[in-house]
Amino acid sequence: MAKFVLAGKADCPYFAKAELLADYLQINLPNFKIHKITQHPDKWEVPFTALWWSHIDHRTLTVLSRCFLVLTSLSQWLRDICEKNGWKHKRSPIVWRELLDRGGKGLLLGGFNDFMEHAQHYYGITSDMLSEQMLRIAKENLQTHIEIEKEEEYIKSLINPLQVWISSASAPACYNLIPLLANGEVFGMATEVSIHLLDSSHYKEILHGIVMEAEDLAFPLLRSVSMHTELDDAFVQADIVILLDDILFQHEIPSLEDCIRQVTEQCKVYGSLIEKNANSKVKVIVSGKTFVNLRALMIMTFAPSIDGQNIIAVAMFLENAAKAMLARKLNMNSAGVKDVIVWGNISGNSYVDLSKAKVYKYDSAIWGPPNFSRHLLDMIYDGSWVRSEFAFVLSSLSSWGHHCLGMSPAHVIATVLRYWYQDSPPGEIVSMGILSEGQFCIPEGIIFSMPVRFQDGSWEVITETEISEETQETLKRLAHDLIQEKQVALGEIPEMRPYKEPAFNGFNLLALLEEENVQTPPEDLDTLSNGLLQPETQEGEKVQATTDEPEAPPDGLLQSEMLEEDKVQVPIDDPETSSESLNQSETSLSNAENNENP
Repeated sequence: MAKFVLAGKADCPYFAKAELLADYLQINLPNFKIHKITQHPDKWEVPFTALWWSHIDHRTLTVLSRCFLVLTSLSQWLRDICEKNGWKHKRSPIVWRELLDRGGKGLLLGGFNDFMEHAQHYYGITSDMLSEQMLRIAKENLQTHIEIEKEEEYIKSLINPLQVWISSASAPACYNLIPLLANGEVFGMATEVSIHLLDSSHYKEILHGIVMEAEDLAFPLLRSVSMHTELDDAFVQADIVILLDDILFQHEIPSLEDCIRQVTEQCKVYGSLIEKNANSKVKVIVSGKTFVNLRALMIMTFAPSIDGQNIIAVAMFLENAAKAMLARKLNMNSAGVKDVIVWGNISGNSYVDLSKAKVYKYDSAIWGPPNFSRHLLDMIYDGSWVRSEFAFVLSSLSSWGHHCLGMSPAHVIATVLRYWYQDSPPGEIVSMGILSEGQFCIPEGIIFSMPVRFQDGSWEVITETEISEETQETLKRLAHDLIQEKQVALGEIPEMRPYKEPAFNGFNLLALLEEENVQTPPEDLDTLSNGLLQPETQEGEKVQATTDEPEAPPDGLLQSEMLEEDKVQVPIDDPETSSESLNQSETSLSNAENNENP
């Protein structure tokens, strides 16, 4: 059997003529086989390297000019073939015969003319193709070659690693997040990842250290780790974008409205880059402790081609913190606390809803199978603790959370991604900031935290969640701040306007930024009066409580006045699942206070 290999430029007319003759021979001769190799013209031709001609004499210049004529018609691929087999060939096409019965290197036949002579001498066949036909077929060959290359690139893209970009990568959360993304638990054991770290050039040394440590981990699924400090190259081919809390304020803190405008300008830059460089189906996760809802909304605004379903704000940090506190109170594992719902502004006014919360594997007199649960509010009998310490710690997360080592935020981001790619546990409620479409009568067009479930690579709102009229009124109040933030960010109003009820007039991010070093929890619960927290000022003086009776909150809802920062409303009780013992505890507490204050 005679097997020939025909290789050349895709647009070479002589290759086209030789190819047509070879196909004819293969069809008519059973023992004649042809294997064709085409190269793109750009890959076949070798660009000539620029030289400093002024430093070269005339004789050397003449020799180099001759070498240039040879190099321009010789490809790197062709040079490698010739060096491997000990051949000398310069132009397209090249033809050689593979000796199947002997093995080893092939037998060079030569170029176009050599192949034509061989066919005429051995087979008595030649080609009379005209020049115009040769050029037309050469053009068709080039187009076919380009289409085949595109198809091969598409097939390779199916097995390419996920491109994960992390902004503000010098943050501790990123350091803890990389191992979670690369160990295979988030995206599956068959998916490789390439991680791109983006931050300012001021943190270049930190990024370099993170890259080196990540490479030292030698995760099989971690294809590569790279650092980036230039915004123009940010989010290129990104499949996942993780925006950490990278809003940096100046030493002199501006007004709240100025903070919102600064956040908007940064999100405008990020949104435009995501729109320009990222994949069309990119998933964007916004995390952090400042303006999380607003940042997600602005990214959505400035990257309009990205599906709004693919841009979310992470609320699980606050949700997990609430579960951990409740678990410590009940002396159980926090993994057994489920279905705690966070409503509203994740980094601002939010409402932690315990009315649907359940506990599993709780050590009590009643035991059941692993799927047996009990209502959490039936297990907690200390109403004053819920009104005071529980509400205070949740409200101050934004303050001392700034000093955390990043394990919890990293775990939360990894968990959200795992749910997104592998579904959330069946029947479990997950809190997440999403674009409101009118669910639960929440105004449309704002990012609002609400209960969702992940399924089949997407998420859906758990609209069957029942809420009371009091909760509905609370959601309206929570939406007010988010609407105001959006209007200031878009320039529709110059400044924030308070809600109609005075209970929500105290939202102040500036207090959080200015006093985060002096906000400490009370040393004992004697600083609590009627469920209202009495914070200390910067000078250490207690704030005097007013002598007037505070307005009673609606049933099942506590409106705790916090440190002039984020307010977290915590439902103490639900009318449908009210605990008799809890009511008795509250009654006893009220009687004790009346006896102390006749």
